[in-house]
Amino acid sequence: MGFVTIRKLLNWKALLIYLHRWMGIFFGVVFVVWFVSGVAMMYVRMPVLSASERLGHVQPLDLSAARMSPAEAMRAHGLNDDGLQIEMDYDGRPIYRFDRGVKVYADTGELVPALGQVGALELIRRWVPPAFAGSVRYDAYLLDSDQWTLYSEQRSSVPLHRITVSDPAGTVYYVSEKTGEPTMKTDRRGRFWGYISAVLHWTYFTSFRRQTELWQFVIAWGSIAGAVMCVLGMVVGVVRLRVKRYRLRSGPSHSPYAGWMRWHHYTGLVFGVLSVTWAFSGAMSLGRPFPSMRNQPSTAAQRMAVPGSPLDVESLTLPRLRAGLAVFEKSFAPKALEVHQFRGEPYLIGYRPPAPWSYEKEIGSQEERYEPRQEHLIVSVTAPERGGFERFEDARMWEVANAAMPGASIEDATWLQEYDAYYYDKNGGRPLPVLRVRYTDEAGTWLYLDPSVGTMTKQDRGARWNRWLYHGLHSLDFPFLRDKRPLWDIVVILLSIGGAVLSATTLLPSWRRLLRHARHAKQTWRTARVARTQTTA
Repeated sequence: MGFVTIRKLLNWKALLIYLHRWMGIFFGVVFVVWFVSGVAMMYVRMPVLSASERLGHVQPLDLSAARMSPAEAMRAHGLNDDGLQIEMDYDGRPIYRFDRGVKVYADTGELVPALGQVGALELIRRWVPPAFAGSVRYDAYLLDSDQWTLYSEQRSSVPLHRITVSDPAGTVYYVSEKTGEPTMKTDRRGRFWGYISAVLHWTYFTSFRRQTELWQFVIAWGSIAGAVMCVLGMVVGVVRLRVKRYRLRSGPSHSPYAGWMRWHHYTGLVFGVLSVTWAFSGAMSLGRPFPSMRNQPSTAAQRMAVPGSPLDVESLTLPRLRAGLAVFEKSFAPKALEVHQFRGEPYLIGYRPPAPWSYEKEIGSQEERYEPRQEHLIVSVTAPERGGFERFEDARMWEVANAAMPGASIEDATWLQEYDAYYYDKNGGRPLPVLRVRYTDEAGTWLYLDPSVGTMTKQDRGARWNRWLYHGLHSLDFPFLRDKRPLWDIVVILLSIGGAVLSATTLLPSWRRLLRHARHAKQTWRTARVARTQTTA
């Protein structure tokens, strides 16, 4: 404030210029990084441990050694029935996986023990090819996440064993002590591009991202402040643009600025709106600071619409589970079975294992992240003799819709054979057809009911607003453009280049301004010091 007179503050144009200038000095580098890393994120993100690799080390499910039913295992260890899955552990024994990753051996009823350093090393030595088994080394014991294990599902798996492999790719595995499973895999290439893209774009610096509430607050409100800065710049840019040219030393110009700032003025007039919408939509990605612009929590009726009742765990007897598994084995040998309660009856859902995994396959590629949905079958637990089927009947999905919204009036309902603007997947991974039912309730509820696995997705008015204000504005995820590649790539890259130029043209002038102020402050301090010395003398 010491550099601005009261007279200038009372001049609204001067005030807008002053605010935009100093906000731009702060946000200039941030915006350049965001635009550049955003282009990288179109193609690469954080490293992942692919499902094909995880399942590639698991044997097909075998319940011949099972001696304890899921109900008996739950009672023995005081567990609930959320998210029950039956699978093979990496040591070749059948297990029941309950909520929060608790695992119980189906043959002995014992809890699967925590995995120590020696066990983690042995596990990875079995994973890698024999040529690299001797190069497996223990690297660190992590009590909290590092740069590559900051996702919530990984943070819930700490402590982690970090193990390195001296292979050409520079591979690093992370094994959860709690679950005894690898949770992440990175290599040199994945770490490089993960940092260039997701880490820089999301400001995913380890010590900062660990503070979840602080990180969300800073990113959300920082994005809003950045959008305000862009609006101020657009107003200043329009006000200071003249049809009748300014007379400058460099010659007549429609802009009062010269050099880099003239480029900033002109590019701001072209790409300013993009910068505003992009910064604002970044805040919308976190659900802050407008909580109404997101999906509201489901009601009790909506939560119980699909299961119909709590899981009938007592019906999951070993003979029935074995009979159900035998039905799957007529088509494929599943490596895990999900227990799915649907309208008061338990079912088993199994997927055909993915194609055999190769260790030489590149890590970090988006092909691994977006694996196609595998063929699946559904088998009734209580009546496995009926055989397997691929989807629930249409009438059953109407039962779910009626149970989820009792007494609500239906605006319309249709079976979608193609994606609409709200139910879609860029990679074609979401199943079709689905039943879409739209209601006239106050929240503007829409339900999407998937008969292929008997699930329901809810969207209310806030979620639909968020779809446009976040995905639409941030990624140009509009139906007329998103499926037209490489047109979408070209448009997004060109606009990102424009935004990066708009931001980068402020960097050198900002640096020069800061140097001038630093020199002025230094001179003022020296003058004051001399004055104090003379007064003392």
